[in-house]
Amino acid sequence: MPTTPANEGNTVAQPHTDNPPSTLPPALESMTLLVAAVIVHDTANDRVLLLQRGPNAKFAQGKWDLPVGKNDPGEPITDTAVRELYEETGLTVKPESLRVAHLIHGARGVEAPNGFFTVVFTTHDWTGEPENREPGKHAQVRWVDVKAIPEEFVDTTASALHRYLTDGPQVSLDGWR
Repeated sequence: MPTTPANEGNTVAQPHTDNPPSTLPPALESMTLLVAAVIVHDTANDRVLLLQRGPNAKFAQGKWDLPVGKNDPGEPITDTAVRELYEETGLTVKPESLRVAHLIHGARGVEAPNGFFTVVFTTHDWTGEPENREPGKHAQVRWVDVKAIPEEFVDTTASALHRYLTDGPQVSLDGWR
């Protein structure tokens, strides 16, 4: 199509083709690990449920953290959050009671050299009493007053928790600069 003053600078549409692009192989070596974390917020008593990582944890031994875990292939992220919370603490939540509290995009992680993406949910509705269901990974599970969050905390989830408590939903980047 010749260029005229009326369409100068416009891009020319490509002709339609019935040949779809070839399928690319999965980029498993470069995939970002998908993770879910849950802030269980007892608003009546202004406290949150935290885990302290044990001496056998894969990283951040002794530091505090939220209930958090990896997504299984084909699993909706809300199911990951529900499953991990139950596996680690014994608390049961319904997926529909979860609300997005924060998003973390990390450039690299201990088990994620190509990065990780964590969806941090919050819930105010659960059943059960918290217990340490993974003593090989966690030293303890307990309620902590929101005004007394320990300083020895995993950096990324600490940032998510503090931002949730002060500003509402946010996105944080870790290790990109």
